[in-house]
Amino acid sequence: MPAENPAVLDFLLTRRSFPARTLTLPIPDRAGIELILTSASRVPDHGKLEPWRFIILHKPALQRLSGIVARRAEELNTDPDKRPKSVAQYAQADLAIVVVMCPKSTVKVPLTEQVYSAGAVCMGVLHAATALGYGANWLSGWPSYDRDFLTEGLGLAADETMAGIIHVGTVGESVPDRPRPDLTRITTWVDA
Repeated sequence: MPAENPAVLDFLLTRRSFPARTLTLPIPDRAGIELILTSASRVPDHGKLEPWRFIILHKPALQRLSGIVARRAEELNTDPDKRPKSVAQYAQADLAIVVVMCPKSTVKVPLTEQVYSAGAVCMGVLHAATALGYGANWLSGWPSYDRDFLTEGLGLAADETMAGIIHVGTVGESVPDRPRPDLTRITTWVDA
């Protein structure tokens, strides 16, 4: 039986994301990143399939990816006013952890459960980075769904997708927390 742990509950009740643009140096070293990944990997995983993997992106890789995003935005004729934000997500970052969804072919575990497991890994990265004293932000954006970007930029296989890109760094500026859900509006109690 797990022991009650008020410190963990307090952590979860106060956890928040920090905008990626506010994250600066220093970033976790390799040992810190490996600790984040080890922690994030302790998620529900029906069938022990590990339907996810990690790609660690440091500044030079993120700079390279920002160039691909800029080129793909033009090729796809995205809204010119929104292009700078998409490019900046990569160009201004110092560290990002990509969680790749790599589904396994099995009749025992539905694809949906594998997707949920990959999403849980993303949340685990956020929790672990925050527990180490860093800010983190789980982002997506159109490049996360662009097959050419995923293949050329990240080397993903045809059946792989990006579950999330989590930016990690030191919080450089304070930003107010967002309002949290009204549980009375979104909860149904069923007693019988």
